[in-house]
Amino acid sequence: MSRDFVGALLQLNAEKQVPREQLIRTVEEAIQAAYRRIANEEDVHVRIDAESGRIRVFRARTAVTEVEDPLTEFTLDEARAHKADAAPGELVETEQLDENAFGRIGAQTAKQVVLQRLREAERDVVYDQFASREGELITGTVNRVEPRALILDVGKGVEAVLATTEQSPLEHYRIGQNVKAYVLEVRRGPRGPLLMVSRTHKGFLKRLFELEVPEIHSGTVEIRAIAREAGSRSKVAVGSRQEGLDPVGATVGQRGARVQAVVAELAGEKIDVIPWNDDASAFVANALSPAQVISVDIDTANRIANVTVPERMLSLAIGREGQNARLAARLTGWRIDIRSDVSVAEAKAAALSEPESAPVPPEAAAAGTGDVTDAADAAAGADAAPAAKKPRAKKADAADAATEAAEPVVEGEPVAKKPRAKKAASTGEASEPVAEAVAADETAQAAADAAPVEKKPRGRSKNAATEEVAS
Repeated sequence: MSRDFVGALLQLNAEKQVPREQLIRTVEEAIQAAYRRIANEEDVHVRIDAESGRIRVFRARTAVTEVEDPLTEFTLDEARAHKADAAPGELVETEQLDENAFGRIGAQTAKQVVLQRLREAERDVVYDQFASREGELITGTVNRVEPRALILDVGKGVEAVLATTEQSPLEHYRIGQNVKAYVLEVRRGPRGPLLMVSRTHKGFLKRLFELEVPEIHSGTVEIRAIAREAGSRSKVAVGSRQEGLDPVGATVGQRGARVQAVVAELAGEKIDVIPWNDDASAFVANALSPAQVISVDIDTANRIANVTVPERMLSLAIGREGQNARLAARLTGWRIDIRSDVSVAEAKAAALSEPESAPVPPEAAAAGTGDVTDAADAAAGADAAPAAKKPRAKKADAADAATEAAEPVVEGEPVAKKPRAKKAASTGEASEPVAEAVAADETAQAAADAAPVEKKPRGRSKNAATEEVAS
C-alpha cells in the first residue's frame, strides 16, 4: 500500500507539474483536516514519509509559557512531562493514533479534501508560471468569440482574454486560429489564472521585432522609443550599441525582409524605422520621415520644435489628418510646429517692409484718448463746408427781386400783386374789398403806361411793398 501511495505521488508530480515536496505537504494537510473533522479535535497532526510512503498520525501541542489556546497549546511543565528537554514554541507529541481509524465516511472526506487541495496547488503552480510572463508574447488558439472579447486557449486549462479595445481594426479572427498576443496582466480566477492580453500595445510591436531581428534580441540594436496607432502606422526609433553597425539596416533587413515579417503579423500596418539621435533637432528631423526638413529651431523652455519644410513637402510632413506630425511628437516628446519655407519667407519680408513709426499729430492723439468720433465729425465738416447750400429764404428773395425788376413801377405808387384775390375772383366769390383792389390795380396800370418806366431797386423786399399797400 505504501508503494502504491508513492507511485501515485510520482504520477501526480508528472501530470500536474507540482513539486514533490508540495504534493506531500498538500496530502498531509488534507488527511489532517479529515482527522480533525472526525474527532473534533485541533491537536491532531499527520506526517508522511516521502521515501516509504508511511503515514503517521499523532496528537501534539505547542509548549508555551502562557497558554492562550488550550486546544493547541499547553505549559512547559506539561510539555516536559512528555519530553524532558521541551523548549518554548516547540511542538511536543503527546499520543500516537491509529492510522487505520478511518471509516468509510472519513475516507471519503479525506479523498475530497485531498483532491481539492491538489487542484489549489496546481492552480498556484500555473499562476506562478504565467505571472512571470507579464510583458512577454504568448501564442493561443481562438476558443470562442464573444461580443466584447476574444477568448484564447493558451494551454493547461488557462484562458487569455483579448478585449475588443485591444484588437487591431484591420484584423479578423476565426475559431481555431493561432494568435500571438502580448501579456498585460495575470489575474487569479475561480477556474485558475486569467490572462489579459493585447495586440495594440506598443510592447507587442517591440516583442515582434525581437523575434524577427537577432540584433535586437541580443541587445546589439536597442529600440529606444515607439509611437504607435494600431492598425494604421507606427514609428520605431532604434540605436546601436556597437560602433559601425547601422541600426536601421539591421532592423529593416535585406530588401526589407525583417520588417515585412512584422508588417505581415500586424495585417499590413505601416512601420517607419528611424535612427535615434541624442541631438533633439536631428531627432525631430528624422522623426518627420519621409518628409525632408530644411531646419529645426528648438525652444527648450516651452518644449517646442519649430520645423521648416519645403512647400511641396508640407502635406507629407503633416500627414493624413496630422498623423505623421502626431506620431513624431509622441516619439520625440516635443511639441512640433511645422511651416513651409514660403510662409516663413513671406513673414520675414512683411516684418522688414513695415515703416518706422511716425510722430503722432494732436488730432490723432485726441482720437487715441477716446475722441475718435469728434475728430471724424470735424474732418467731415471741413470737407463739406464749401458745398453748403444757401438758405431757402434767400432764394425766395432773389426770385421776388427778379419779378419786381420785370414789372414797371411808378414812383411813389408801388404795385402789389394779389394772387389769392384773383383766384377768388375767378371762382365768383370775390368780396367788395377784393373788387376795389382790382379797380385800383387797373387805374395804376393806366398811370404806369403814361409815366416813364423806372427800375425797382433790388434790395427792396416783398415785405416792404406789402406794408406800403396796407398803409
